[in-house]
Amino acid sequence: MLLIPAIDLKEGKCVRLRQGRMDDNTIFSDDPVAVAGKWVAAGAKRIHLVDLDGAFAGRPRNAEVIHAIVAAYPNVPVQIGGGIRDEETVQAYLNAGIEYIIIGTKAVEMPSFVKEMAREYPRHIIVGLDAKDGMVAVDGWSKLSRHDVIDLAQHFEEEGVEAFIYTDISRDGMMSGVNIEATARLARAIRIPVIASGGITNIDDIRALGAVANDGIIGAITGRAIYEGTLDFSEAVKLAESF
Repeated sequence: MLLIPAIDLKEGKCVRLRQGRMDDNTIFSDDPVAVAGKWVAAGAKRIHLVDLDGAFAGRPRNAEVIHAIVAAYPNVPVQIGGGIRDEETVQAYLNAGIEYIIIGTKAVEMPSFVKEMAREYPRHIIVGLDAKDGMVAVDGWSKLSRHDVIDLAQHFEEEGVEAFIYTDISRDGMMSGVNIEATARLARAIRIPVIASGGITNIDDIRALGAVANDGIIGAITGRAIYEGTLDFSEAVKLAESF
């Protein structure tokens, strides 16, 4: 199981939000490239980037620093989400060396877009499923849709996506533990691999996810816990990779 450090970008800085609220953020660093280097040195095999400004604007807003991170660590695959609403953006990111493109809001609003991108760029498209109480959220988590997360995932697995990222937005950034039950339920309901996100607090959460990894959970994204020090990233990477 991969343990993937999250670098959330707001106005060129590395921040963390609580439950997706842009007005409730903590700035952890003015140098996201150095932050990425720290996690790579500690054993990261993949980096998760989020353009928070882009998620709310509907188009990339932190492209310069994103490209700098990719250029600085060319041997570490990067996955990027936030504001990816058209093929031009997908192409630009792939051309810059990003490995995986995460489609979230656009996947809900126009499912055909996922089908087209997965067909055009096989093995590069990930669908981000952000949910609360089983319902999918869109627009930077500011709105709940009418879509059941499992129903939507089952639809997309027929389109050839590489993986799903499942985030319980009620727990993201809250250091309240992973929603293991909901994550495992989704993984068991589909054939496409799931990456867990939201709520990781300490090493016990990694153990709990590892216990259900065989259900189809190939990785976990961690953010606030590794920045605030409740989870030792290097130690957690070694544990995750044992599952």
